[in-house]
Amino acid sequence: MSSPADAIQTLKVPKPVPLTTTRFRPPKKNIPQTKAERDRVLQGIRDYVEEENPVPPMPIDELEVHARVILEKLDLDEIYLHYTAVCLNNEMWRETLAEIPYERRLLLMPKCLRVEDKCPAPFDEFGLLCKQCGLCSIQDFQNEAERLGYAVLVAEGSAIVMSLIQTGQIEAIVGISCLPVLERTFPYVEAAAIPSIAVPLLQDDCINTTVDIDWVWEYIHLTSEDQTRRLNLNALHDDVREWFTAEGIESIMGPPEGEQERIAREWLGRDGKRWRPFLTVAAFQALREDRGEPIPEDIQKIALAVECFHKASLIHDDIEDEDHGRYDQPTLHMEHGVPVALNAGDLLIGEGYRLIGEAEGITDAQKTEMLLVASRGQRELCRGQGAELLWANNPQPLKSKQVLEIFRQKTAPAFEVALKLGASFAGKLDEVADVLADYSENLGIAYQIRDDMDDLGEDAGDNELEQMRPSVLLALARERAKGDDKAVLESLWSHEDLEDIAIHKIRRLAHEVGADEKCLLLLETYKEQSIRSLQDLKNENLKGLLRRVMGKIFNDLEIKGWCREFEVKNGVREEDEAQRAQEAMMAGAK
Repeated sequence: MSSPADAIQTLKVPKPVPLTTTRFRPPKKNIPQTKAERDRVLQGIRDYVEEENPVPPMPIDELEVHARVILEKLDLDEIYLHYTAVCLNNEMWRETLAEIPYERRLLLMPKCLRVEDKCPAPFDEFGLLCKQCGLCSIQDFQNEAERLGYAVLVAEGSAIVMSLIQTGQIEAIVGISCLPVLERTFPYVEAAAIPSIAVPLLQDDCINTTVDIDWVWEYIHLTSEDQTRRLNLNALHDDVREWFTAEGIESIMGPPEGEQERIAREWLGRDGKRWRPFLTVAAFQALREDRGEPIPEDIQKIALAVECFHKASLIHDDIEDEDHGRYDQPTLHMEHGVPVALNAGDLLIGEGYRLIGEAEGITDAQKTEMLLVASRGQRELCRGQGAELLWANNPQPLKSKQVLEIFRQKTAPAFEVALKLGASFAGKLDEVADVLADYSENLGIAYQIRDDMDDLGEDAGDNELEQMRPSVLLALARERAKGDDKAVLESLWSHEDLEDIAIHKIRRLAHEVGADEKCLLLLETYKEQSIRSLQDLKNENLKGLLRRVMGKIFNDLEIKGWCREFEVKNGVREEDEAQRAQEAMMAGAK
């Protein structure tokens, strides 16, 4: 007789991303140390450029004057002066670059992005000739840039670049380089007055370097055809959050009628990232014909409907999973009892459909389309939750690919509904439905992997083990562990003998067998797959916006407790490699 675990399908995992995407190395001290800090600097620079409108080309000493002002506004140390100046120069040229056709641009990359000891690529007089081995990001950057029409070089030195500029065939440069090289070559580029954007490498030791990959992708794809490139996603997200204050909810949905509605509305307004309603509005903004006009009130109704569906699912999930807390507060059923909480969830589902049905300014066909999108998404989500609940009746170890299938069913539908409702409200769903489905599936899986790692992160308590759900991190750890360690993980899956198991021991075990690194690789793989799904999208506005949305969602999320361990381990590796290199040099000298 088959078990519920046997009924769960395995998901085909995409080809892993290059090693350089998940290579963890601490940046040099003169570069902000975390991705969140670097993104904050970039946003501060963009705000400054919008306010002050500095005009390029600008000599380095003048750039540094502006950079000091930006650092002071951000309350950051002047150690980041050169880094900030380079990023400022990039943003000053941003709009000019967007107007230059791809086929008149050069993508210039350094060879140190490769995996030094495994790279099979030879060199000629122009630089490295990529063999498409897939180990590093050079292949992906090169292939996409050439597909767009760029000339591409993997080389260092200003001579080749200047000779290409002098032919008149290259009108702009998108490059990747370390700060010392950028400082040396800056006078040449400034003198040529050619639009140039240089994404700084995070290290300058010329071997196995890393870069903020999402920045490179954004600059490579920058085009004037993307009318959303100036859309401030942070401001849009803030606007959406405002709709979920008590006043905002009432202004859109009307005053609550009775205590049950008040309870449901209060839950709707409780903490949350509001990613799903944000995605709805972002998709609409990218696809609307009357771009530049204020956000219509009725898309606010659709955004609230999306959050109603999501918050209803959380109420039901908390009851089914017997969770006692969410948002650092009691869950709704712990606060008001199961019957009231169940009814509040059902009420929010009804409110979601009501808001869609009452939306104005769209055709009846669009309403039907939107209702069908929402109902199909709810059906798929319930199927995923049902598979997990049936498994929980008789928990058995799951393969990592089975866990990913549960993630696909449970999380991806909500993102797909959010994006498709925005596209439908704009009247463009037929044009983009397939792409949005692929994008959402990969985004949802990546998001759930991130949550999975966070559940076992440094802030997790030991009681998390008692409520452990299907976890890709634990599945990977079990697949890699042996002997007593494997037995411990087996007991976790069956929820047996948990008294002597502390969560920090599980985290250490997962780390020792490399499950955390594999999990991170999966996270980056699905993020990358989301971006790849946009390749054939014809709408430049939506393509550009969804690329940036991916960066915003995951750059705003921090996986607590794991990355530091990666950095420590990689730091040890780097010290070992440096010591071996020094020993080899000494042996050679003898």
